[in-house]
Amino acid sequence: MAREMTQLKTAEPQSLAQAEERPRAAPPVDIFENEEELLLHADMPGVTSEALEISFDRGQLTISARREDTESKNPLRTEFQAADYYRRFAVPPGVDAENIRAELKNGVLQLHLPKSAALKPRQIPIRGA
Repeated sequence: MAREMTQLKTAEPQSLAQAEERPRAAPPVDIFENEEELLLHADMPGVTSEALEISFDRGQLTISARREDTESKNPLRTEFQAADYYRRFAVPPGVDAENIRAELKNGVLQLHLPKSAALKPRQIPIRGA
C-alpha cells in the first residue's frame, strides 16, 4: 500500500510578488507502513502548529505550512529563511480518513493514516469437524 502513495504534480497559481518574496519548498518525506497504519514523517524545521495546515479531500492529502524568518533582526548567522512548504499526496483506498491524526514535534510532522478494518490482516478461524 505504501508504494501506491505517490506525490502528485501540482500547478498552483501564485502571484509574481508572492513568488519573489517567499521560496516554495517540498518538505522531505518518509513513508512507513505497518499492519495498523501508514505513517508519514515530514521534516519541517521552524514551522509551528499554528502555521501548518493539513487537509484530506477526495483521496488527496495536502500539507502546507509557512516558516517565518528568525525572530532576531540581527542574527549572527542564519541558514533557514522564510519559506512556504507544500506537498500533496494521493492516498490509496482503504485509509480510514475519519481517524487521520497529526503531531508536530521538534520540526517533524508525523501523520498517522490508519488502515480500515478491511485492510488489516486477520487470522481466519478453522472449524473442526
